[in-house]
Amino acid sequence: MTKRDYYEILGLSKSAGPEEIKKSYRKLAMQFHPDRNPGNTEAEEKFKEASEAYEVLSDQNKRARYDRFGHQGLRDTGFHGFDNVNDIFSAFGDIFGGFSGGSIFDEFFGGGSHRRSYGRRSSGFQGSDLKVTLRLTLEEIAVGTEKTLKVKKFQQCTPCGGSGAKQGSKVIDCSTCGGSGELRQVSRSMFGQFINVSVCTTCGGEGKLIKDKCPHCSGEGRLKSDSTIRVDIPAGVSRGNYIPLRSQGNAGIRGGHSGDLIVVIEEIPHKHFQRDGDDIIYDLTITIPEAVLGTEAEIPVLNGSVKLKLEPGTHSGRVLRLRDKGIKHLNQSGKGDLLVMVKIFIPGKLSQKEKEMFKELLQSENLKPKKDSKSNSHPKSFFNRVKDSFS
Repeated sequence: MTKRDYYEILGLSKSAGPEEIKKSYRKLAMQFHPDRNPGNTEAEEKFKEASEAYEVLSDQNKRARYDRFGHQGLRDTGFHGFDNVNDIFSAFGDIFGGFSGGSIFDEFFGGGSHRRSYGRRSSGFQGSDLKVTLRLTLEEIAVGTEKTLKVKKFQQCTPCGGSGAKQGSKVIDCSTCGGSGELRQVSRSMFGQFINVSVCTTCGGEGKLIKDKCPHCSGEGRLKSDSTIRVDIPAGVSRGNYIPLRSQGNAGIRGGHSGDLIVVIEEIPHKHFQRDGDDIIYDLTITIPEAVLGTEAEIPVLNGSVKLKLEPGTHSGRVLRLRDKGIKHLNQSGKGDLLVMVKIFIPGKLSQKEKEMFKELLQSENLKPKKDSKSNSHPKSFFNRVKDSFS
């Protein structure tokens, strides 16, 4: 696939200065950052595309080669862009002072506040995310609820405080990389000086070494145990919706950031209702006499029951709407409706007396359908009948 022009990606002219490049990239990075667009692959691709453009245009040598030779000129240097988000954080850590401080993302997204870490850090390795499925009733979904989850996960080791070191033992800087977690190799060519950065093989990129490991956690700084977590469920959620609980997943190794806990919503089938968006559907079955003469039926709703009057001559398939008896709209005001679909029960077996009664009714001209009668028309689908009930 042909790559887009880096200046076009950042919305800049070729005369743009370093501050303009940085400002433009910051705007795009904030817009498409993975933390702001969880699960959005298109946003992630735009994030990687903007990051690739920024890396080239913010580097004087790469920018000069790009301006002269285009994308082909960068291939000659071994630059191939980014394969994943981890590469982006690692690359910008190299450019702006390494993992231990001053990455551009610390500046853009607030270095003092917690942000998600996608790669190795000098304080350890990030814990993995956890996913749990939470089954909810329609009654709970309709108004929202609070749930308590019991999760078995890695938590910080209390005796060593998450450091992984035995009490009284010290955590020291790696002598191979000097505590940076990186090994840098400088090479020169006709195009200038290049720095190759790789993970330190001695400390695995942490920059720290433990002399005596904690006997409780074997040096990991975490132990698996049961945890109780409360989660607020907003009204109107649907099957497949998920709620991310930041830093509630597995604790990181030796002080690394904790992963997230992803709560995935599942709906428990209801004994009375079917759900259609924020509307709920109820099948009401009545007898032939009730359909002809009219009746009053007690209809269940999500928070009790209501009386519903059926007029004489109610047809099978008629849909009656009870406003605001459905599910609250997610993050909006208002509720869905309760749609009552009328069905007429036709008995399969009749007594002799009942048969005689129906035979007598067959002789009544008033009970025979007329040619212009609506009941003699072709039956409509359920959703067309729902549509008609709203008009």
